[in-house]
Amino acid sequence: MPFRSRRKLAVAAALIPLASAQLANTFVYVGDAGVSAQQLFLGAPHKLYFVDKTENNPLKIKGHPAWASEVDTRTWTARPMDIATNAFCAGGTVLGDGTWLNVGGNQAVVAGGVGASDGQGAAPDAQKGDNMYGNADGRKAVRTLLPTDDGTAEWIDDPDNYLPHERWYPTLETLEDGRAIIFGGCQNGGYVNDANQDNPTYEFFPKDNSGLTTLGILQQTLPVNLYPLVWLLPSGNIFIQSGWQAVVFDYKNKAEYPLANIPDAVRVYPASAATTVLPMTPANNWTASILFCGGTNLQNTDWDPTNRNIVQVPTERSCVKIQPDVDSTWYQEDALDEGRSMGQFINLPDGRLFFVNGCGQGTAGYGNQSWAIGQSYGDVPRLTAYYFDASQDRGKRWSTAGSSTTARMYHSSAVLLPDGSVVVSGSNPNADFVSAENPPTTPNNNYKYFSETSIEVFYPDYWDKPRPAPANMPSTITYGGDSFDIELSKADLADTTANIARTKAVIIRTGFSTHALNMGQRHVELQVSFSTNELGGATLHVAQLPPNPAILAPGPAMFFVVVNGVPSNASWVMIGDGKVGQQNIGATSQLPVPTWSQEVADQATQLKIKF
Repeated sequence: MPFRSRRKLAVAAALIPLASAQLANTFVYVGDAGVSAQQLFLGAPHKLYFVDKTENNPLKIKGHPAWASEVDTRTWTARPMDIATNAFCAGGTVLGDGTWLNVGGNQAVVAGGVGASDGQGAAPDAQKGDNMYGNADGRKAVRTLLPTDDGTAEWIDDPDNYLPHERWYPTLETLEDGRAIIFGGCQNGGYVNDANQDNPTYEFFPKDNSGLTTLGILQQTLPVNLYPLVWLLPSGNIFIQSGWQAVVFDYKNKAEYPLANIPDAVRVYPASAATTVLPMTPANNWTASILFCGGTNLQNTDWDPTNRNIVQVPTERSCVKIQPDVDSTWYQEDALDEGRSMGQFINLPDGRLFFVNGCGQGTAGYGNQSWAIGQSYGDVPRLTAYYFDASQDRGKRWSTAGSSTTARMYHSSAVLLPDGSVVVSGSNPNADFVSAENPPTTPNNNYKYFSETSIEVFYPDYWDKPRPAPANMPSTITYGGDSFDIELSKADLADTTANIARTKAVIIRTGFSTHALNMGQRHVELQVSFSTNELGGATLHVAQLPPNPAILAPGPAMFFVVVNGVPSNASWVMIGDGKVGQQNIGATSQLPVPTWSQEVADQATQLKIKF
């Protein structure tokens, strides 16, 4: 059956005061972005930024369809934004000064996603914007945005920033000094990559004099090396997973150190496994443990859609993890209940992962083959979301969250919000905007997955519980330096003062969401101690980040206080100096010894809370 857009559902239901409803473990339709969320990020406390490829979206700006919008999470209204170049399958991250990058894309197109310079009658300057949509070639573009919460931010597309070479499906990661490193991509397009258009190089932004440098793992993992999976490690090296291969990359010395192949499945696009770094905490010495779940078990010769019905390819249940800084071994994790491609992990402030979106059959991608579902290479939407809790015993780490009625297939995205909920949007396995009300009959008369612009919010199971509202929340976090204090009342501690021993200080960077991954997403817990007071409240003493920017690169993030698994609303913080460049590094924070009254100690003993 077709999965209908929720665009026309009554919005009144979404306007019911949230405090009056029982929302835990539910998806709620809240609004419409006007564009599909191929790319999505939270740029300011109340501002979500949506970026789409060039297509005939319902939202308009300057006489043409909008391919970007800003959505205010207080009203769920969309403001169209103008992007001059085609950002189709761009990559992104945030710099140390808070500037967001949107890098690369594809050639200018006209209706149906056809190249603007293809065919007879195309204007000589079609790739420069002389076409029906007015879009220009975006393959070298570096689009920048400095978000504000007042609704005045605009995308800047400055040719002086352009890359020397085309990149479609690149991956970006922020480095210790707040710069971005840009990996891979291809020149033109296609379901997977090939040697004739491969760009197996990396470079930096802001630009330096190093130019383009070839990376062996990207050369060796054709045809599935697009959107390589990349993480800065606490060691200052970079972990890269592409195709079946993995390396630790010392980018400062241009050295690659091969690791064993990833087990069970391809995880990069278009297999599109869910991936993230598990929480980095004082208990694990801020070690990066990287988790991969789902994907596709195809060999490098099996990815040709002219020879294989991709929709019939099964998805994988396998989950594996690795700690590249300390152990080169791949370890099996609890498997998924069902195979999934294009699933996505969102790090929650309580330390669990939220797993959402994707399909149970096929892969990411779309095309005109007769076996496609409309144009989709994926089918069997996975509507049920799950939690993954790495703190539980093996065999007990997955639990059911909630279910949506909206299929979130190829080109879906999700990010965490400051109130601890998760926004979910997108789904568009189509070359151009496809309306559920008037679906096309070509190339196939079996469309089920349309161009989805609706926005849902998922409310985790902690949502309906009384939320802590700590005082003196920070606006900056430094690398080392003096600790700071946060005040919690007895009510903030759920009327149980001993809960201060189960209180955590957590930083989350939500990342740049696209194609089932959130580039740059991190969960970092800070060291804490505490002092209780005679009113039943407590002071939480919080250390700054360890004096190592590779644990969490500089730039904006969210800071939560989590009391016995229930998060506060986040404060918006700047990590580091708020600039691009070498960061100031202080000494490791020194915390006072925890202190508590005998009454609180007795309470802790009764409740089996360890101090």
